[in-house]
Amino acid sequence: MILNMRALLLTRYGGPAAAVFREVARPEPGPGAVLIRVRAAGLNPVDYKIRQGMLKPIQRFALPVVMGSELAGVVEANGRSATRFAVGDRVFARMPKESMGAFADYAVVPETLLAGMPASLDFEAAAGIPLAGLTALQALRDEMHLSAGSRVFIPGGAGGVGTFAIQLAKWLGAEVITTASPRGRALVERLGADLVIDYTTQRFEDHVRDVDGVFDLIGGETLKTSFGVVKRGGTVVSIAGLPEPRTARKDLGRGLGLAILFWIASLGLRVRAWKRGVHYRYLFMHPSGTELAELARLIDDGKLKPITDRVFPFADIGQAFAYLESGRAKGKVVVRMPD
Repeated sequence: MILNMRALLLTRYGGPAAAVFREVARPEPGPGAVLIRVRAAGLNPVDYKIRQGMLKPIQRFALPVVMGSELAGVVEANGRSATRFAVGDRVFARMPKESMGAFADYAVVPETLLAGMPASLDFEAAAGIPLAGLTALQALRDEMHLSAGSRVFIPGGAGGVGTFAIQLAKWLGAEVITTASPRGRALVERLGADLVIDYTTQRFEDHVRDVDGVFDLIGGETLKTSFGVVKRGGTVVSIAGLPEPRTARKDLGRGLGLAILFWIASLGLRVRAWKRGVHYRYLFMHPSGTELAELARLIDDGKLKPITDRVFPFADIGQAFAYLESGRAKGKVVVRMPD
């Protein structure tokens, strides 16, 4: 007997109407995979960028496809050779980049991408961790190599990735400078920011000098100006700028063709970085159950606190996306699945 479930499907590339609710067949876990009863799912800018077709040069999906990049839920069943988790375990994950699938009643996830949820959190809080938390960890620790005494500038610290980045940078021992509006100032200060620049009235380049690195979350003119505040030999890591050749090889596992495309697209930024003696890196994060388990330990130890702005019912995911795309969210936006 085929069991059905409710899911949000991307039927074409475009605006909000391109994503629709449909009844689809419930997936079954193959070897090494786990079937998850989804209890909550996080929303991210990458989701609406995929919907808009902005990432087609990187990843084309066979439409229709179930959307959603991160989830928290309960193990429903294990596929053959999947033994790390038992039925009933509470888990969370960043979905595989090539398949997505979190915006549904059930999702299949490779067990290597799963981790046990932090014991101290509910499903809604846990669902907003994987993508933003892993992005911040990989950028600050693995790319910038922050350590005690480092100085880092994180523009846009009150957003989903920024709230994790401030806390993780402090955990690594760095001094943190960020930007925020008056509305977000109290939040970033509570998370540990050492200096907060009000971007509505101040230019960050007038206040930031000789930092070891910039973790750019905004792109555009903010990214271009950021090269001028980093000391020679420092690093600018962006998730909002233009991909460069290492993105194709290291993050996406692709060949020379995409690397050349990214080389051309990022030439202006790389020249700007070269003139300043600065390294430029565009990060397309990778899912990792092992690193998620690290984040879970930090949360349960009280060293990291996920910030959730709003939780919407799954039926109102359209409103959730409108809120996320408005740019007003402070922390993560999450949808709760029906019981």
